[in-house]
Amino acid sequence: MSHATHRNNAGRGSYVPSASGAALSAGDDAAGTGGAAREEILKRETHSSRAVASIIAAGLIIALCIFALLETAVRAVGQEPWIVDPQTAAEQVVALPEGVPPLLLGVLGAVLVMAGLYFFLNAVLPGRRARHVLPDRRAAVVVDDEVIASALARRTRLAANVSQEQVMVTVSRRQVDVSVRPTSGVPLSPDAVLAAVKDELREMGPVPAPEVRINVTTTGVVGA
Repeated sequence: MSHATHRNNAGRGSYVPSASGAALSAGDDAAGTGGAAREEILKRETHSSRAVASIIAAGLIIALCIFALLETAVRAVGQEPWIVDPQTAAEQVVALPEGVPPLLLGVLGAVLVMAGLYFFLNAVLPGRRARHVLPDRRAAVVVDDEVIASALARRTRLAANVSQEQVMVTVSRRQVDVSVRPTSGVPLSPDAVLAAVKDELREMGPVPAPEVRINVTTTGVVGA
């Protein structure tokens, strides 16, 4: 599942995005081509391309076919194989695991399983990008989840009356996780934070609308 995390303190895995440059708008294209074109634009902007996996699969198949063709041609003219004779290779595969060390066999099996899993997941998973669609009657607007996380983190800071380093917001397609570290000795209302975050999401109107989960840590920050 794709997701974006926003933390206001610089650190590993943190994002400090610029809201002015992360939103993608395709209004000019969608306005003149109708709803079908707009839906196509939105799908293209919110789903990742499978071109890389397709190119890799096609390249492997083409390389295997060329190898088999060349080795077969070499054998047909009575010359020695360049790498391995196709018939000999087929006989060795049928005879597995004879003649192959268990460790090597295990490594080859793991590589094949990982490669198969990669192509399988690329085929069956939707491949969604970390983006949400914002409603607009005149344009097809797509916003990075990092931008949404940044806006929600700012709203959380105001509602909780905490500093930038005390808030972390993670946005995925269906869920928003807000983690707040309170200031020691200063009361913090999770319900108020939840209401503020939901209000901000309601104003944005992202599609699909994610659920909000608030987590207030038990350890506070001293002197924040």
